[in-house]
Amino acid sequence: MNDTTDRAFTGGDYGIGNENWFGGATSLFRRRYQRDPSGADVAVLGIPFDQAVTNRPGARLGPRAVRAASASVTWSGGPWRWTADPFAGLNVVDTGDLAFDIGDTAAFAATLQARAAEIIATGAKLFCLGGDHFVTYPVLKAHAARHGPLGLVQFDSHSDTWRDNGRRIDHGTMFFRAVEEGVIDPARSVQVGIRSGNEETFGLTTIDADAVADHPPAAVARRIAEIAGEGPSYLTFDIDVLDPAFAPGTGTPVCGGLSTGTAERILTGLAGVPFVGMDIVEVAPAYDHAEVTALAAATMALNMMGLFGVMKGVPGLAPRVTGSL
Repeated sequence: MNDTTDRAFTGGDYGIGNENWFGGATSLFRRRYQRDPSGADVAVLGIPFDQAVTNRPGARLGPRAVRAASASVTWSGGPWRWTADPFAGLNVVDTGDLAFDIGDTAAFAATLQARAAEIIATGAKLFCLGGDHFVTYPVLKAHAARHGPLGLVQFDSHSDTWRDNGRRIDHGTMFFRAVEEGVIDPARSVQVGIRSGNEETFGLTTIDADAVADHPPAAVARRIAEIAGEGPSYLTFDIDVLDPAFAPGTGTPVCGGLSTGTAERILTGLAGVPFVGMDIVEVAPAYDHAEVTALAAATMALNMMGLFGVMKGVPGLAPRVTGSL
């Protein structure tokens, strides 16, 4: 047994270590805490904000819950859906949570955008833990300032493209604003798992929940990759894309969604898409049961680390081929 404890403070930069899942600091995947991510491949940023929700609050506690659950999905040998340990060649650091004045909601977006830009400027890829889905909007703006209009790959039960006046802090309108402001390129953007009404697509492709159910995960992934193309893209995963049976701990659950396994298989099928950043949002642990939602989110986040690892070229890393009977 490795006697190293609290790898978040004492561990090296690479590889998965052995320690008790139930103890130690709650960095994401036991990665080292490091406020300045210079030299890292991926920087994790927690965003404990939920003042844009339209139903149940509580996503401000999501980053802490996902970090805690993530300890139980990393062990020697690497994640099951990948052929190798992505951390063997991918230096991931946890920069902690965004600091902001909770009493000054109007200033939040600018505060987050500035911190995101600061991290991106170091050369690290940014991985965010929300928070409600509004947090994706300032992060997208920070990436677009560096890369130009982005393709958006959005896993979600809601379109989040309802119109607003441009001043509201709302987790259901920010992708409308992103299109209007040229932050995302609608022709390279796709929404996966949608099952709520909004006739205005603003040019984004919709692969609704029924289409996902009716097609193999590999086919869905191929279609997503085809739409995103070869330009810079951003991946955002709202946990409510999963059916409430698999993710009850979220603010606006919608029945008829994806299973955890289906979502995993679609994600791993996106290996090679040039994502410049990613996030997972809307985990609200107050409504969770037995950490089911936090565990699902941590598992999705681990698969996203696999995507980052493929982009970097970690030796031997690829999605695991589906087994045979």
